[in-house]
Amino acid sequence: MAATQSVGAGTGEGRETRTPPEGYEGKPRAGRFGGLSPQAVGMLALLLTVAIWAAFALSARALSSSTLLPADAALLRFGVPLVILAPALWRRRRRLAAVRFAPAAKIICGAGVPFFLAAMYGGSLTSAAFVGAIVPGMVPLFVSALMVAGGKSAPRGTQAAGLALIVAGVVALVWRYTAALDADVLLGTGTLLVASGLWALYTVGLREVDLDPIGSIGLLCLPSFAVIALLVLTGVLPTGIAHAAGGDIALFLVVQGLGVGLCAGLMYAFAIRRLGPERSSVVGSLSPVAVVLLAMPLLGEKPTLPVVVGVPLITLGVALANRRPRTVASAEGSPSGAPADRSARTEVSADA
Repeated sequence: MAATQSVGAGTGEGRETRTPPEGYEGKPRAGRFGGLSPQAVGMLALLLTVAIWAAFALSARALSSSTLLPADAALLRFGVPLVILAPALWRRRRRLAAVRFAPAAKIICGAGVPFFLAAMYGGSLTSAAFVGAIVPGMVPLFVSALMVAGGKSAPRGTQAAGLALIVAGVVALVWRYTAALDADVLLGTGTLLVASGLWALYTVGLREVDLDPIGSIGLLCLPSFAVIALLVLTGVLPTGIAHAAGGDIALFLVVQGLGVGLCAGLMYAFAIRRLGPERSSVVGSLSPVAVVLLAMPLLGEKPTLPVVVGVPLITLGVALANRRPRTVASAEGSPSGAPADRSARTEVSADA
């Protein structure tokens, strides 16, 4: 028991200083996470994040049949994290105020009210499978386009192949509805593509700010909540939360407020630190599959042939698009000791 104590863990003059055993390299203690290794805990956090992403897609579809309106869901999405993180955000107020306007605008527009309303509206016109596949699936393509527009080199090799598979998957999803001229599904698909493009903007903006995950959540939620509240108070967006069913309020509070708004961002950042961005992005690409599987028992959606063909193509495409080029895999670490992959590789992942 004494051998596992931290050096200098006690207080006072009589504390012991122990020399680490020979061969000890500063690895985390086995019992630190209840007997699980840090990698196992990181994988658990990542799987929970994927489940939350899937729940977001399911809730986007379920909103149309609930007693809540989009503005009500947005108030819960952006308001709950602010209430819970208020003390921590107050301590970060100076860093938040110092964020430059351009990246702040990308974050607020990319994942704030415009994105939320687009995702909810697109989901009401299509299906949970469309939301779960198109919104996260197209992000690597949009991010890559933004990177190229900013002067970086275009993706090559497996990354380019992955982007091509993503496009093929989206075409497979909507081809039948295009041939039949289903106006609702086509409008919903277009709206979801807008939402995906906005999320890509958020992804790029997030890499341009020097904030921890809690600060990033505050930068997104504070102005977004203010905007949605103003739109509700002025009557621009209708609200029905006062007369909504308690079960619907509780569901969206947990899924949107606590899950998407708070837990997903914190757990994904934790998973990236434990597993690295490449492994996290590849596992995260399973989100569309999780949405399809969960939508069957929860929403009664039956996978159609376009979904069966399109979703696996998008999932494989996202996994390939997030693969690190071999020439970068052996790059030396950055001066701070962190891996150099975040800045050196072609950044097409949706790791926000």
